[in-house]
Amino acid sequence: MPAGHGVRARTRDLFSRGFRKKGTIPLSTYLKIYRVGDYVDVKVNGAVHKGMPHKFYHGRTGRVWNVTKRAIGVEVNKQVGNRIIKKRIHVRVEHVQPSRCTEEFKLRKKKNDELKAGAKARGEVVSTKRVPEGPKPGFMVEGACLETVTPIPYDVVNDLKGGY
Repeated sequence: MPAGHGVRARTRDLFSRGFRKKGTIPLSTYLKIYRVGDYVDVKVNGAVHKGMPHKFYHGRTGRVWNVTKRAIGVEVNKQVGNRIIKKRIHVRVEHVQPSRCTEEFKLRKKKNDELKAGAKARGEVVSTKRVPEGPKPGFMVEGACLETVTPIPYDVVNDLKGGY
């Protein structure tokens, strides 16, 4: 028999629950609030068959474009041939979790606002642009002396007399 090409083909490990994560789904999963524009990670929960996205979307990060009673609409990029298409899928909340992809950006934004407020109070202008790390400064090595190394001449005749 040839291999099956169904919707859940080759998902034995992909959709399986993690170690010590089996059993009832915590209520915090259902009580999370998602708003339009939030970034979410599509992570399929194998215990819930309803509202399950296709295996392609498992592990993808997308943006919320619609919120319904028990599901949310997620816009995910999909490469088809030589182009990238924005796919809109509806996924139940059990198969979605808030993404941490913008955490660093939000922290940097908050830090920059504090720096600007502090500079404004002092009457200064501060740059909040990220600057790439430049080359390391040069230095001189002290106390090192040069040593000339010469090769030892190789004698083929004496080497063969000794045997193998």
